[in-house]
Amino acid sequence: MPDKLTPEKRSALMARVRTRNTQPEVALRRALHAAGVRGWRLHRPLPGKPDLVFNRARLAVFVDGAFWHGHPDYYRGQSGEFWDKKISGNRARDQRVDSELAALGWTVVRIWDFEIEKDVATCVGRIQAVMGTSGSVRGRL
Repeated sequence: MPDKLTPEKRSALMARVRTRNTQPEVALRRALHAAGVRGWRLHRPLPGKPDLVFNRARLAVFVDGAFWHGHPDYYRGQSGEFWDKKISGNRARDQRVDSELAALGWTVVRIWDFEIEKDVATCVGRIQAVMGTSGSVRGRL
């Protein structure tokens, strides 16, 4: 199915999509602060531009939108050729970024936006658990 929008209109629409300080990101930061977790930095220049970076723990946290990052329950590849290609590319990029960060000695935690909306305390607990360990945890926890 071809894109119904012209390239100019698609570009204008995509430009309005927030990439920083989204509601799930802000909710996670507030919950981390309330739990006494400190020391993160926002958007440190690392591969993939993690949403939160804990330098001492070498932990990079990504808050992934279920649609944009192709969660199997939220994106089933039925949105047309343009979106299938876009989401497939996003998934491949996420895997590449995870590998690059791991090669640099970073631990990667990816949290879905709907997980934060559903149970932010569990998401905070996952981050705390990784920070309390010295082992490397890759991929989605």
